[in-house]
Amino acid sequence: MTIRSLQQALAEFAADREWEQFHTAKNLAMALAGETGELLELFQWLTPEESATVMDDPQRAARIREEIADVFAYLLRMADVLGIDLEQALVEKIDINGRKYPADRARGRADKYTQLGD
Repeated sequence: MTIRSLQQALAEFAADREWEQFHTAKNLAMALAGETGELLELFQWLTPEESATVMDDPQRAARIREEIADVFAYLLRMADVLGIDLEQALVEKIDINGRKYPADRARGRADKYTQLGD
């Protein structure tokens, strides 16, 4: 499936239930934040080592897949409602980040671009 076909499937799902009235940019942004919070909750209090192996537990892995799917669905729906081409937006953002974080200055560092220095 393509991003566009997934967006179409979500739009049809919403239309079949007459949910378009609720799928405003504000509501979708709030739903996206809520689902992201539910995903974060699954990682809360895990050590870095535990989080690296989180998918080894089938029950936990299923919950994580579901929450990631929810996040992805709301992101796709929001982009569709706002008329944003996600692929183009990401290509543009990669270019912006490439200029903010040149590999020769950012390699192996987690500093924000404003702290990389010259």
